[in-house]
Amino acid sequence: MNKLVLGLVSGIVVFGLSAQLKGQTSQSKNQLPEIGIVASSAISLDKEMLIGDILMRQLRGQAPIINDPLLDEYIQDLGNRLVAQADDVKFPYTFFLINNQAINAFAFFGGHIGTHTGLIIQARNESELASVLAHEVSHVSQRHIARRIEAQQKSSPLQIASLLGGILLAAVNPEAGIAAITAGNAASAQRTINYTRQNEKEADRVGIRILAQAGFDPNGASSFFEILTAKNRSNSRPFAFLQTHPLPESRVADARTRAATYRPVNLAPSLTFHLARSRIIARYYATPSRNVEYFSGLLTEQRYVIKEAAQYGLALAYFANKQYVESQKLIDELLEGSPDNLFYIDTYTDLAVQSKQFESAIKILSNRAKLAPNNQVVTLNLANVYIQSEQYDQAIRLLKDFLLLNPKHLLAHELLSEAYQKNQQNLEMHQTKAEIYYLLAAHSRAIDSLQTAYTFSQDRKVERQRIRGRIDQLRTEQERLKAL
Repeated sequence: MNKLVLGLVSGIVVFGLSAQLKGQTSQSKNQLPEIGIVASSAISLDKEMLIGDILMRQLRGQAPIINDPLLDEYIQDLGNRLVAQADDVKFPYTFFLINNQAINAFAFFGGHIGTHTGLIIQARNESELASVLAHEVSHVSQRHIARRIEAQQKSSPLQIASLLGGILLAAVNPEAGIAAITAGNAASAQRTINYTRQNEKEADRVGIRILAQAGFDPNGASSFFEILTAKNRSNSRPFAFLQTHPLPESRVADARTRAATYRPVNLAPSLTFHLARSRIIARYYATPSRNVEYFSGLLTEQRYVIKEAAQYGLALAYFANKQYVESQKLIDELLEGSPDNLFYIDTYTDLAVQSKQFESAIKILSNRAKLAPNNQVVTLNLANVYIQSEQYDQAIRLLKDFLLLNPKHLLAHELLSEAYQKNQQNLEMHQTKAEIYYLLAAHSRAIDSLQTAYTFSQDRKVERQRIRGRIDQLRTEQERLKAL
C-alpha cells in the first residue's frame, strides 16, 4: 500500500481520516448530538466485537502489521488517553500500526484503530498524531459503522461480503481493494459519499473535544490538515486519498475555529513520540547505511527536536549496519541519563544478545520485571534472551504466564513456539502454531497443526482430549463465520 487512499471506503466497516465537508451546521459547534445510540437496533455490541475480532485476524494475515512491543505499547497508551475522554465506551479499544508510508488511519468494528507509519513520520508533534486518533475514536464511539449498516439494511449479503473483502484487500493494495469495493457496491456509491460527509463532520467535532480534554493541543487537528494541504500542493500527482476525499478550506477553518473555543495548550515536545518516530525510520525505512547518514546529519547540523531521540535513531541504525561498538557507545550514554527508558533497554538487550552477554541483559530485564510485571517490552525481551541463551524452560514459563493475560499476542505465541521447538517439545510446538494460525484467521491450517500435535500426544490422554476439543471449537467457529 503506497498511497493515501482508504478513508471511509464503504461506510460499513472502515472509516479513515477523510473530508468532503461543505458548509457549516446551524447547531452550536460544541453541542454534540447524542445519535450514536440509534445504531443499537442495527447491530448488537456483541456482534460488533465478534466481527471486529474476525477482521483483525484477517488483517494480521494480509496486512503488514508491525509486531513491535515498543511501538505497540506507545500507540496503545496514546490511544487509551484519548479513549478515556470519549463518551459511551462499550469495549476496550485496540490500536495497531501498519508498516506503510501512506498518511492514513482507519477504524473498524470492535474499537480497532489502525495507523500507518507514514502518519507518524509526517506528524510534527504528538498532538497532530493524537488528533487523527481522536478522530478515529470518534467514529467508533459515535457508532458510525453500525449506523451505516442501519442505513443500508436493504443491501444483500453478497454486497456486504464484497465490501468486506474489498476493505481487507485495500489494507494491502488500495487500487485493487477499491476496485473490489466498486464492483461489489457500485449502485450505492453516491449514497455512501453523502453519508460520509455527515459522519466526518461529526467525528471532527467530537475528536477535537476528545483531543482537548485529553490534554493535547486542540490545534493539532487544523495544523495536521494544513500539512496534508501543503504536501498535496507540492506533489505533481495529488495524493490518492485527497482525490477521493478532498480537503476543502472549510474543514481546516472549522477545525481552527473549534480549537479556539478551548484553552490554549503549550506542550513540551514528547520524548516518547520522537523516540517512536526515530524507531520507525531506523527500523522500517531506507537502508541501514542511509539511516546512519540521516541521523548523523541530524546530530551534526542540530536539526533535531530532541537530541536523545536522534541519538537513539542513530544507535538503531548503527546496530542494523553491524556497527555494534558505535551503537553500544550511544546506548550506554542514553541509559546513563535515563536508566529506566524501555526504548534504550530494548536496544541494550539486542546488543547484549548479539555479543552473547546474556547475563547482563537478564539482570537489567529481571530488575525491570519486578517493577513492571507482564509489561510486554520487558517480558518478551527477557523471553528472547532466555531462548538465545538456551534457557528454554525459563522462557516457556515466562511466556505462558504472559499469554494467560494476553491470549491474542501474536509475537508471544511465536516466541513460545520457537522455545518449544528448540526444546524439542513437538506436541506443544504444534499446539502453539495452531494458535498462531488461528490469530491469522487460517482455521484450516490451525486444525492441521492440531492434528499433527495429536500424533505426538501418544498416551497423554488429557492432551489428546484437549486437542480434540480445540479442533471441534475451530470447526464450529468456521461454521459460524459462514453464517455471519
